[in-house]
Amino acid sequence: MSATILIVDDSATMRALVRGALEADRHAVVEAPNGEAALATLASMPTGVDLVITDVIMPQMDGLSLTRALRDDPRFAATPILVLTTEATPAQKERGRAAGATGWLVKPFHPDTLRRTVRQTLAERG
Repeated sequence: MSATILIVDDSATMRALVRGALEADRHAVVEAPNGEAALATLASMPTGVDLVITDVIMPQMDGLSLTRALRDDPRFAATPILVLTTEATPAQKERGRAAGATGWLVKPFHPDTLRRTVRQTLAERG
């Protein structure tokens, strides 16, 4: 099952790594360098995306603020959101869950782990 996935990360290198892993599974990938750009990108996509993968620490709008904004928007309230970040403390993960994150992956990541998590998340969405 291929999906349209939005990658939100201020690192172009990290976006390229994630893109490569996802395109190996034939997913369509859209990119944004921060939460504000992600919201603007989504506003221009009438059909939305099937999944969002976001970093936490970014300029303009961080990943948890983006997650809360998406959860507050009826168009994206049910869209799965995976957090991919270096932040791995239990407190940070709890803040992610409270914001509405579907899952949490820690950088550095193995491409197969990312692909498996994406497949599982998309399958659970139905």
